[in-house]
Parts: sequence; C-alpha cells; structure tokens
Amino acid sequence: MEPSRASTGAGIVLIVLATAGFATLDTSTKYAGAIVPLMMLLWFRYLFQAVATLVLRFPVQGWRVLVTANPKFQVLRGLLLMVTSACSFLGLQHLPVGEFTAMVMLGPLAVTALAALVLKEKVSRIRWALLCGGFSGALLVIRPGGQLFGWALLFPVVMVTAFAFFQILTSRMSGGENPYTTHFYTGLVGTVLMAPLGIAHWDGFSLAAHWPLFVVVGAAGTFGHWLLILAFRAAPASVLTPYLYAQIAFATLGGWVVFRHAPDALAWAGIAVIVGCGVASALLSVREARRLGALAQAATMRASER
Repeated sequence: MEPSRASTGAGIVLIVLATAGFATLDTSTKYAGAIVPLMMLLWFRYLFQAVATLVLRFPVQGWRVLVTANPKFQVLRGLLLMVTSACSFLGLQHLPVGEFTAMVMLGPLAVTALAALVLKEKVSRIRWALLCGGFSGALLVIRPGGQLFGWALLFPVVMVTAFAFFQILTSRMSGGENPYTTHFYTGLVGTVLMAPLGIAHWDGFSLAAHWPLFVVVGAAGTFGHWLLILAFRAAPASVLTPYLYAQIAFATLGGWVVFRHAPDALAWAGIAVIVGCGVASALLSVREARRLGALAQAATMRASER
C-alpha cells in the first residue's frame, strides 16, 4: 500500500531531524575529543543507547524487546556500527566536520559497488557512472597533495566500507526483526565490546566536569538512529534517501559555528558533486521502484482476467 502524503511528509521531517542529530553528534564528538578521553566517550555513547532504548521501550514491549530471531546477525550489525563509530570518532579529530561528512556520504554509492561485487547484483551503467562521479567529488574535497590528504583519510574510507556492509545487513534483517529490538542490541553490542577500552580510559574527573558533553553525544547518536527508524517506517527508503544529504549542510554549519571552519571553493565543488550523484542515484531508485510496481500491478491484472 502506498504511504499517504501525511505519512511521507512526516518521514521527510523525521529524516531531516535525524541528519541534524548525526551532525550534532559529529560536531560535539570533535569538540569533546579534545578535552575528554575518546574511548570513554565512545563507550558512553553506546551505553546511553542501550539504557535509553530499554527504558523507553520496555514499558511498551516488555520482555519482547529482548527477543531476536537472528542473534548472530545482531552481533555482527552491532560490530559493524561500532567500527563505523570508532572511525568517526577518531577521524573527526584529524579532519574538518563538513569535509569528513561529505566523504562519509559516499556510503549509499558504496552500497551500489558492494551489491555488485559481493551480492552479484546487476548494476546499470548509469549507477556505475554516478559512483565514479561521487568518488571524483571526494577527490576534489581531499585533493591529493592538499592539507586533508594523509593517513587520517583511512578513517572515512574504513567507515564508508563498514557502514555499507551495515546497511546491506540491516536491509536483509529489516523484514524479520523489530526495529527497536535491533536498536537495543546495537547499543548493547557496542557497550560490551567497548567496555575494556572505556574502563581502561576511565576518567571520573572528566565525566564530572564535562558530563553535558557525554549526554549530548549519547543522546544525539541514540535519538538520531531512533528518528531514522521512525522515518523509514513512515515512508519508503527510495523517497527518503535524497534527504540524507542534508547532513552535509548541518555538519558544515556546525563546523563553522563551533570551529570557524568552512570548506574552500574546490571543496564546495566536490561536495556538490557528491550530493548531486547521491541524489541522482536515489531518484533512479525511485524510478526503478515505480517501474517494478507498475509491472507487478499489470501482471496481477492480467492474471485476474484469466
């Protein structure tokens, strides 16, 4: 059944708010990382998610919030997101927020490549061209030989790869798992895996002196993903994906307000290319989904006429 206009509009509002949450997470992480232990901050981010999800959903779902049909996939999904978060936390200490986010937004295009190489799905020439265009935009942002080009670029590269696998796994699990259960286990897996590093880097003075930063990082990550869940329940992914690129605008704004950094002209050009290719790929998905829907409807009508 097609979603209503009100439902689609709500999904768009929710996903834009989610991107604002993710940009807040990145900006506050970069700021907090200079004054508090980074591994302790990352541990708290997942601890906050696990506790907040359990507190908010247990009264609604009861013990069912803990029931999962795919425990191994839940662990793998949590591990992939933890790697993604770790690369984000570390990479943001060395790269500007806006440019880092622009490179990370290559993720949807990277999913196309992984779908072809790993899942053996057929990918059209147009999608390959958009993929190449997106990476050319990334080259404009980082510019080999420029200030951003260095070992720190490994963080967004690993992050994009891990997050692409994360998205593919999430798509495979979406039909058989309650999204809030998945949200809880993602937080739980990250909490357990990060516990040794979090404890090893524990600094009670930093937590007491800068607790609002810990809360902002935990809340931004937790509720950003929660809003994302609600958005994709309200409207199709093909409709919402173009709005994910609003995160670049929020991240650039945050980088300017907090750090007084703004991308230069070539970086803006690269960001525009990345956004253009990403949005074009999303719109192509919309067209393909509509065409498949029309073909399925026509087939159903022909079958009913027999």
